[in-house]
Amino acid sequence: MIVYLHGFRSSPASQKAQMLARRMVERGLADRLWCEQLPFAPLQAIELAERAIAAAPSRPTLVGSSLGGYYATWLAEKHDLKAVLINPAVVASLPFADFVGSHTNLYTGERFEFTPEHVTELRRIEVGTIRKPERFWLLVETADEVLDYRQAALKYVGARQTVIEGGDHSFRHFGEFLDGILDFAGLGAAAPV
Repeated sequence: MIVYLHGFRSSPASQKAQMLARRMVERGLADRLWCEQLPFAPLQAIELAERAIAAAPSRPTLVGSSLGGYYATWLAEKHDLKAVLINPAVVASLPFADFVGSHTNLYTGERFEFTPEHVTELRRIEVGTIRKPERFWLLVETADEVLDYRQAALKYVGARQTVIEGGDHSFRHFGEFLDGILDFAGLGAAAPV
């Protein structure tokens, strides 16, 4: 089972979420993916993801992109789960003044307010030190224009790390890692449909 957590202003309609969903359909694993629209409020997003984890028929692997990677880190630490992190946010290094205010979801067009209270919620779920880095696989591209990949590389020392020169925040090489992600999640043995 994979629980996919999208990033800030993103949705299940994102390119990465859709690529993963298509690959899982091709491999006969469509029923092993949970990917829903996360609320913009961090604690509500965590609550929704925890319901998905609790309802999963087996221990899920988390796949999180950007802010979803931040959520996946907290959830993996709390529930002792594996996680694939794609250009994840490392909140301690983010300039929050830039995020407080009005935003529009890139896929749904929904407008929302990100408040100082939401920043406080993010800080409440920050993981200081990763207890079991072997549970994590970090995928970053060095030309990420939103987040500094070096912050993630330092945060996830001891984890499996794939650092690719160039790229951008969308993680252009995602398609090359779909089968590897399924293998990491223990879903690699399913026969293609």
